[in-house]
Amino acid sequence: MALISALTPVFLAVLCVVIAAFFRNYRRAESSSQQKPSPAAGETTSRPWVDEDLQDDTEVSAKDDEDDDCVVSETEELPHIPYTPPRYSEEEMLERSQQLYNLLNQRRSVRFISPEPVPREVIENVIHTAGTAPSGAHTEPWTFVVVADAETKHKVREIVEQEEEINYKQRMGDKWVHDLRRLRTNWMKEYLDTAPYLILIFKQTYGILPNGKKKTHYYNEISVSISCGLLLAALQNVGLVTVTSTPLNCGPQLRALLRRPANEKLLMLLPVGYPAPDATVPDLKRKDLSDIMVFV
Repeated sequence: MALISALTPVFLAVLCVVIAAFFRNYRRAESSSQQKPSPAAGETTSRPWVDEDLQDDTEVSAKDDEDDDCVVSETEELPHIPYTPPRYSEEEMLERSQQLYNLLNQRRSVRFISPEPVPREVIENVIHTAGTAPSGAHTEPWTFVVVADAETKHKVREIVEQEEEINYKQRMGDKWVHDLRRLRTNWMKEYLDTAPYLILIFKQTYGILPNGKKKTHYYNEISVSISCGLLLAALQNVGLVTVTSTPLNCGPQLRALLRRPANEKLLMLLPVGYPAPDATVPDLKRKDLSDIMVFV
């Protein structure tokens, strides 16, 4: 009895510790469940509102750094060569800058595209131009897939319209849909059939070397986005039109349709062609220079 009496305080202390630990873990689990609400009826976690292909994954994680299969960069230094681009007088600079602005200020997002054929060489040239964009560590992490086959274009349209209808009705929310209403856009994408070309731009989240190892692609999303800007300018320069399209949650299906590897994620889809004879665009106004530039 004396031994039991002596052990009773110890037993009570251990019991209190166990109870405290139980309640601490219970609160932690309850807090975690509140931060991750369960999907509403009709929604699934495999189809998030935010497109997984469009998530920014440009930073190199510590895990990637420690991965033996990941080659960070090449060790040999590149030789430097002289660089002497043309230099213009101030008058020429002013004239050229104004001419380029006037050209690009005519660029509009056009959803009415003519089926009239466009020379393939022109498309090759504008994509070649897009490929001159700068990229992190000169990894050039872009793939431009040009679709001209009518059957494949229609399959692209079916995938996009199926997901876009869900986007408009469920994922995007009332505010987003309301903001788009004045532009008269919806999930119907006739131009994906009528445009002579569809250009799908994929970002390569990492490269694959001939030996099968991965090569890090720094800032791949930013790099490919810059390339897309040059592509839009190049299309405008030759008199072609497009509409920038980033269809949510279509990436995996389109990647499978076009047989692209797992390291390529869809960033943008551009239908390309001449404007239809009856094409119209919203009467929009762009911001003044004073609203977009801060001079320090």
